[in-house]
Amino acid sequence: MFCDPFNLATPGILDLKPYQPGKTLEALEREYGITNAIKLASNENPLGPSPEVVKYLQSSLAAKTASLYPDGSGLPLKFALSELHGVTPEMITLGNGSNDILDLIARLFLLPGSAAVFSRHAFAMFYVVTKATSAEMVIVPDKNWTNDTEAILQAIDDTVKVIFFANPDNPTGTWTRSDELYHFLQRVPGEVIVVLDEAYAEYQTSPDYPKTTEWLSEFSNLIISRTFSKAYGLAGLRLGYAMSSEKISDLLNRVRQPFNVNNIAMEAAQVALGDQKFIKKVVNLNNSERERISKSFERIGLRYIKSAGNFITLHVGIPGVEVFEQLLYEGIIVRPLAGYGMPECLRISIGLPEENDQMIKALAKVLNKS
Repeated sequence: MFCDPFNLATPGILDLKPYQPGKTLEALEREYGITNAIKLASNENPLGPSPEVVKYLQSSLAAKTASLYPDGSGLPLKFALSELHGVTPEMITLGNGSNDILDLIARLFLLPGSAAVFSRHAFAMFYVVTKATSAEMVIVPDKNWTNDTEAILQAIDDTVKVIFFANPDNPTGTWTRSDELYHFLQRVPGEVIVVLDEAYAEYQTSPDYPKTTEWLSEFSNLIISRTFSKAYGLAGLRLGYAMSSEKISDLLNRVRQPFNVNNIAMEAAQVALGDQKFIKKVVNLNNSERERISKSFERIGLRYIKSAGNFITLHVGIPGVEVFEQLLYEGIIVRPLAGYGMPECLRISIGLPEENDQMIKALAKVLNKS
């Protein structure tokens, strides 16, 4: 009997396209015959994980856990996170990357006929998880590439159940200061869930960056999502987490898959949390290189968005995909941003100093800058 699954699928999913990951180093080297390629496209940590994590991954302990189901509660990791952030273990939900957390939130709170609000140029997963539930999207204009808190507040109506808000944002790299964000949360209705995606929080050194975990007791509709993929260098192990009220955490854990986080990821994360000296090294390198690259862009006359993440979004003045393709021949992989409504922009991750030098030289060559 003939079956057309497209007639059976959830309507919102029909509007989605499979995620297109960036080109890998292996693919570039194979297709272009380049042997010294560098990837600056996915906001990965160029230093990799902590040396202590590497020791764990190379140990027999990691191999022994591969045949065993994970601890579905993840309590040892939750205890470590609760000590770091000053929350209770019951307020933490573990996810297979922070994308998994965002998906859990959408499945829990969004239905057909309800709506989620987020900013133009916001993180692509906000769009994906909302559409997958067949909920509506309310996309508000940004303010100088930053989340416009006033515009978001004005967009709230009876259908809005969730606000997605990345701070710092991706791919713009901009961020909202503590006083503005706190005032925003005070005015959001209590029946609207606010999701603060803080994937790049570890890179923040400004005293004005919000200490949002201190607000969880005041705002019972607040969910904070974090990841081990960026500063901790564990992108390949897929581990993220949410912090929220115990009631929200209880609900998230009801829809979470029992073994959504694997043993090796949880063990590696605990080791990583114990090496905060390495995280300081990561942050110092990133922030100094980000400043140096920004000055290089200024010297060669290129416009960019001032970033608080481990990347910089650059305005190239022509279709970004054209520059992206030309950079491939120079052995450089970056991220074109047409899919984010930024067709003349590229997002460039911060690499090691020698990688950044290679990128700047190649970019100047492609754009005929000196």
